[in-house]
Amino acid sequence: MSLAAVVVERNVVTYRRQWIAFLTGFLEPVFYLFSLGLGLGALIGDITLPGGQVVSYPQYVAPAMLAMAAMNGAVFDATYNMFFKLKHAHTFDAMLATPIGPRDIALGEMAWSLVRSGIYVTGFLLISLAMGLVRSWWALLAVPAATLIGFVFSGLGMAATSWVRNYVDFDYIQMALVPLTLLSATFFPIEAYPAQVRWLVELSPLYHGVVIERGLMLGDVGPGLLVHAAVLVVVGSIALWVARRRLAHLLLK
Repeated sequence: MSLAAVVVERNVVTYRRQWIAFLTGFLEPVFYLFSLGLGLGALIGDITLPGGQVVSYPQYVAPAMLAMAAMNGAVFDATYNMFFKLKHAHTFDAMLATPIGPRDIALGEMAWSLVRSGIYVTGFLLISLAMGLVRSWWALLAVPAATLIGFVFSGLGMAATSWVRNYVDFDYIQMALVPLTLLSATFFPIEAYPAQVRWLVELSPLYHGVVIERGLMLGDVGPGLLVHAAVLVVVGSIALWVARRRLAHLLLK
C-alpha cells in the first residue's frame, strides 16, 4: 500500500462515525434540483441546446447540479477539514513523524476528496435517473468526468486553505464559490449572459465541468468536450502543484 493510500484509509476510518457530516455536501445540489429545477422549471419551460436539441428545464439543470455535487464533495474536505487538521488537530504533523511526507499528504487528501466527490456524484446521478432526467447512455461517463471537477476543486481548495489564517478567512472562499455556483451557466445557457461578461463565465472551472456533464447526460456529445476536459486537467494540475509546495513550506518550516 502506498503512503498516500494510508492517508485515504485514515479518512475512511474517521468518517465511519461521522456519516451525517459526510452527507452535508450532497444535500445542497439535491435541494437546488427540487426547488429550482422542478419548481422554477414549471415557469421557464423548455431549453434549446446549442446542437438544436430541446430539453425540459429540470433536464437542463440536473447535470449542473451533478457538477455542483462533485465540487462540494471535493471542496469541503480540501478547505474546512484540511484547515482543522493543519492548524488545530495537527494531524499532518503527526503524520510527518512516520514515513509519510508532504507529497503523500497532498496526494492522499486529494484522493480522499475525489472518493467523497465520486460518492456524491453517483448518488445524484441515480436520483436524476429515477426522475427521468437522463437522456443518454453517455451518462455512464458522468461519474468519471466528475472526477476531473473534483480534481480541480480539491487542488484549488487545498492551495487556498494553505493561506487561510483563521475560520474568518473562509468567507473569502465562500465569496468565490457562490458566484461560481450561480454564474457558471448552471441555471441558464451561456448565451443568456451579456457578451461583455461571457468570457468571465468561461474562466470558471465549474463552467467547463457543467458543459461536460450536460453533454454526457443529455447526449449532446462532441469533440468540444475534450477541450473542456483538457482545461480542467491543466487547472487541476497547476493547483495540485501549488498545494504540494505550500504544504511542504508549512509543514517543514
